[in-house]
Amino acid sequence: MVGITAPVAGEPVNADGVWDLLSNKGKMTVFSLCLLLCADLLDFAVGYLTVTIEPLPPVVVGETVTLKCNFKTDGRLREIVWYRVTDGGTIKQKIFTYDAMFNTNYSHMEDYRKREDLVYQSTVRLPEVRISDNGPYECHVGIYDRATREKVVLASGNVFLTVMSPPNNISVMAENTPAPFSRYQAQNFTLVCTAKGGKPAPSVYFKRDGELIEVISYVQPSTGEQGGTSAGVRGARPLISRDLDDTKLHRSLSLLDPEGRSARLYTESPQRFHTQGQQAYEPSPATETIPETVVSREFPRWVHSTDPLYYFSHIHVPQSDGSVVVQAKLTWTLNPQLDNDALFSCEVKHPALSMPMQTEVTLAAPKGPKLLMTPTRAKVGDTVRITVQGFQNEVFPEPLFTWTQVGGHMLDGSTEREGRELVLERVPAELNGSMYRCTAQNPLGSTDTHIRLIVFDEATGAHALGLTWIAIVFTVTVELT
Repeated sequence: MVGITAPVAGEPVNADGVWDLLSNKGKMTVFSLCLLLCADLLDFAVGYLTVTIEPLPPVVVGETVTLKCNFKTDGRLREIVWYRVTDGGTIKQKIFTYDAMFNTNYSHMEDYRKREDLVYQSTVRLPEVRISDNGPYECHVGIYDRATREKVVLASGNVFLTVMSPPNNISVMAENTPAPFSRYQAQNFTLVCTAKGGKPAPSVYFKRDGELIEVISYVQPSTGEQGGTSAGVRGARPLISRDLDDTKLHRSLSLLDPEGRSARLYTESPQRFHTQGQQAYEPSPATETIPETVVSREFPRWVHSTDPLYYFSHIHVPQSDGSVVVQAKLTWTLNPQLDNDALFSCEVKHPALSMPMQTEVTLAAPKGPKLLMTPTRAKVGDTVRITVQGFQNEVFPEPLFTWTQVGGHMLDGSTEREGRELVLERVPAELNGSMYRCTAQNPLGSTDTHIRLIVFDEATGAHALGLTWIAIVFTVTVELT
């Protein structure tokens, strides 16, 4: 406390001690005192305002999020405004306002996006959050200036909302298919697993028959680096290029017919026996389906390894909605003998999932194609369609279909056609009794099946019926011998 000093004769006593300060401390002391007095007056006029927002844990799409703005002040509240910050902080979009003067609140979003609810002045709830809600938010609080009552003093706080989305779709497909079956040349085979809709990007891995596959990771080359090759593996183990085993080659070639196809062995057309009371199979009067050809699956002993190396790669593709598409590839040298009926599964882990998502495929060569011919009673001039309706088993990957006419060419002069369906337009009478071969193949194996076309001539209906009866009798006779 400043004391009172004795004055000179004739001077009044300064009870506040200001005279003493002036005479002993100088002008700087007076300036400092003025600053202290002004700061005290300003604090009295403005008051104080602090804003804090508690951090939010990551949330999953569809959940409800509460944005709570905590503030302390001894002033009079004017308004509270919530902003959504976009474009790296350059744009601030109002999403909700509380006006304390009129005690009202309103949303700044369009009607179709109006989802905000005021909980308590500074607290806003966002129900059923979406990926688009991910990002920073700011809360601005304004109070009146005590000195003027016209100006508003502002303070703000911010929080980042992280919205996670589990993958909504996973699928497995074979790369570069449909593809032919190769008996004497080793092939690389690639499974592609695609996971869509995840944020952040999920982790993807492969299993074989329920066991996690040990893989060798590699960097997936760009399109230019691949150079149009089907293997698509940089640094992967090269395919074996040794000479063929001549013994096995000659032995296998001896099973081929003059057209280069597998010859029909005597075991492929067994006699049909029927138990008592069981209805025997009768061929259609219009078509005759020949049993499928059994394909010899002989492979040179050097081609395949029983313990292949698996190569793994993956890429992330960001989407406009903030999610990430993950594409993972598993590549190895295919062994049709060991890989037939092998179960491969793709599993996806994500922090928004309580357990992994999974999809699986069983590698299988085509067996027993089922052919359908329409119309069942073809007449001269009709358009005939022969379609592969399915197989005796689940086939993966999708097979390649090739059609040929046994002992001749197609109507257009071509030697073969591809596709699941063979279309013969305006069939002439000369095609009556012709036989067509359908070859279905994928990298795991190949199979042939045949169907005979019977063309009816309405002008000689009786003669055509006689030919049909002869064809039926001939078919039964051949199959019973």
